[in-house]
Amino acid sequence: MEREQFRRIAKALADPRRFEIFELIAGKGEVGCQHLCGVFPVSQATVSHHLKELSTAGLVTPRREGQFVYCMAHPEVVAAYVSELKRRLHLDAPAARARSR
Repeated sequence: MEREQFRRIAKALADPRRFEIFELIAGKGEVGCQHLCGVFPVSQATVSHHLKELSTAGLVTPRREGQFVYCMAHPEVVAAYVSELKRRLHLDAPAARARSR
């Protein structure tokens, strides 16, 4: 994973509201933006901003259907991020496992 995408994902998931939005989308696979506006006590513009950040990080992809927008989660991107995080923190190395015992 490229350094810039790793940084974008970390930044996107660091915001608590954005994390909640992503968690909801990931749990359902795909969610309409209108639904998100009804679930979270924030404006439509704020939801759109959070979705843009999640999309820029590669965590979701928006899909337009008429006047409605649906966002689909990409769990494989999260899996790649977690693998990269472990690699960068040396958590997957045998020495790291031995130290934690």
